[in-house]
Amino acid sequence: MQSKHEDCGYGRTSRQELGLEKVARWEKHKTKQIPDWFWKAIETPSIEQVVNVDDCDVVYREWNSTSTRCLLFLHGMYAHSRWWDFIAPHFVANYRVIALDFTGMGDSDHRYEYSPSAYVEEILSVVDHAGLNTTTILVGHSFGGRMATRAVVLCPERFRGLVLVDSGIHAPEEPERNYMAAMPRSGRPKIYPNREVAESRFRLFPPQPCENQYVVQYIARNSVVAVEGGGFTWKFDPDLPSVFRDVESTPEDYRSLDLPVGVIYGESSNSYSESINAYMAKLVPEPFRSTAIGDAGHHVFLDQPLPFIDELQRSLNWIEGTTTN
Repeated sequence: MQSKHEDCGYGRTSRQELGLEKVARWEKHKTKQIPDWFWKAIETPSIEQVVNVDDCDVVYREWNSTSTRCLLFLHGMYAHSRWWDFIAPHFVANYRVIALDFTGMGDSDHRYEYSPSAYVEEILSVVDHAGLNTTTILVGHSFGGRMATRAVVLCPERFRGLVLVDSGIHAPEEPERNYMAAMPRSGRPKIYPNREVAESRFRLFPPQPCENQYVVQYIARNSVVAVEGGGFTWKFDPDLPSVFRDVESTPEDYRSLDLPVGVIYGESSNSYSESINAYMAKLVPEPFRSTAIGDAGHHVFLDQPLPFIDELQRSLNWIEGTTTN
């Protein structure tokens, strides 16, 4: 399958041309309200790798290649691996840490058609290309959690556990919101005259407020790309909503899970509620563990990054304790 980037006037090369590797220090002297732990995290070096999956390049980034335990972060819809830049480095002391860009998002290529089976293949291809072993724990936010669930159901022997971040399935009596339908369905990307204008138009999806604007600003700066001929556009494929097939999860996906599953969700999330969590607890075979983080919405690790890091560590400890006892 030919990559759409071969037909477009933008791609990964513009990222280096723009010097985005230096974005960590944007106006640092003017932003004293940004905590030191954030700067330390986003300035932690990572290595970018590329694996070709069905004629499309899938980009992933790795921190710490020496540990024998492995952690793979999967982003949500329209997001990218750099959403994890201020989270992933906190785990490098004990894990090989990797975050990928699904095709159609981030720095990976765009396809002419998308499907969960293609995304599962991308997950497994990154696992193979990086040489990750069976200690690998998947951490998936929202859409990324759904794709992680399908990967684990297909190949349970390749993973130790799964952490779903504000990701699950609604009970039958609680219809699922179709966020995909809310996105513009245009084959022409929106072009902004300059980087500043583009970044100013960045919004979280699904929509929600976030008090940590330095986090949102950092993500915005890594979400745009230059276009040949001038201007900037979003990295995600604007055709994604209209060409994504078989997007819905099913109860059977969760009933088929055969390893420890942890859930971390925002107490104020509009996408994951206590009723959803109760339904998930009925569907997912034991062992199952869930925790709500206060004062957090769907983008829980943007709202409460440090409590999220602490809770994720507890979830990882629980998974490893469950699988070794």
